[in-house]
Amino acid sequence: MRKTIVVTGTDTDIGKTVFAAGLTKALGASYWKPVQAGLDDGTDSTRVTQLGVPASSLVQEAYRLRTPCSPHRSAELDNVLIDPASLALPQVTGPLVVEGAGGALVPVTRELLYADLFARWAAPVVIVASTALGTINHSLLTIEALRTRDVPILGIAFIGNPQEDTEETICAIGKVRRLGRLPLLDPLDSESLAATFARCFAMDDFQ
Repeated sequence: MRKTIVVTGTDTDIGKTVFAAGLTKALGASYWKPVQAGLDDGTDSTRVTQLGVPASSLVQEAYRLRTPCSPHRSAELDNVLIDPASLALPQVTGPLVVEGAGGALVPVTRELLYADLFARWAAPVVIVASTALGTINHSLLTIEALRTRDVPILGIAFIGNPQEDTEETICAIGKVRRLGRLPLLDPLDSESLAATFARCFAMDDFQ
């Protein structure tokens, strides 16, 4: 049976796409970014291929928008109307990794948040959280927002330098599973990501 995993973040620019690339490659999954907002600096789909995901595993974005901001506003600036009906999960062979934009409460339209989409999809969500200062608040708010909508949470994956007390506190208060922590990689490339992802995460947790 096909397994879909949704990857969301507690904020933007915290390593969500890097994690999604590592998970997609490790699972041999397809990758889908439903709405890409911002094209000039490259897309998330391009980024995951640079990090080792085969181009043949990419599912075409439903919307490609020029301005790098919240999808609802980017669509307005592009004079594009986002139709939620076009954001149904694509049919693929094998597992599918879906990457949201920014955090769970980012607006897709002025009436629809990503968390609302996650609830419609009813697929398990991995929350990606930075270990930087402020992550306890951001993580617990994200957990609460998803649980309010009955979105299943697979667990939380941390990105950054180790902060054991912070990570334990989030998992204890939020009652979520700690999936692992991906350190900041230098260099960051397909080989270093694959090797580090395999060392830091147990694939059985994603089955």
